Amino acid sequence: MVKLTIVGRVHDGLPISQGPIYDEDDIVYKKHAEFLLHEISMDALPPSTTTIFLHNHCFKKLAFHYLQDLQKEFDKVDPQLVNHISKPYSFVKFDNIICNIRRQYIDTRTQTNLSKLNADHELDQLDVLTEEMSVIVERRRRSDMLEKMKNAHKSTSPVWESKTLEVIAAKWTPITIIFVVAFVLLWSSL
Repeated sequence: MVKLTIVGRVHDGLPISQGPIYDEDDIVYKKHAEFLLHEISMDALPPSTTTIFLHNHCFKKLAFHYLQDLQKEFDKVDPQLVNHISKPYSFVKFDNIICNIRRQYIDTRTQTNLSKLNADHELDQLDVLTEEMSVIVERRRRSDMLEKMKNAHKSTSPVWESKTLEVIAAKWTPITIIFVVAFVLLWSSL
């Protein structure tokens, strides 16, 4: 059964359309989907034309067919219209399409859904991302930690990088060198 569908733009991570939310558990799925979309837009996850977040009792083939049907309908939409969307979830026209396609997939025992389940599709060779959310979050957390550690070693004291210190050093270094040389010469002559 389809819990939630969110369609988003990959290049900026903007969710442009979603199906209806029926219960409070769907809000958690919505946050997960928005997180995945954001991660894909930042190149933290490999881009995929289709992303399936699997729960323990998900029919993988049926989920893939559901997303394939959505993609066929989305391909009919004018790309310029999609590119001009600036507010999240403002593509209401596609919300209705999501509802109609979702209605077809609610009952997994209908004849069309059973035939889709029995079809021999090689899902392993398709461009489909199927991972557990905890694995994705853990990988992102580790990546952020490594990035922070790498940047911590690169940073230097802001005092030595200041422009003011450069100006002072340019003015006073020659004077200081002359003073030190004169002091050493006077001290050695005594």
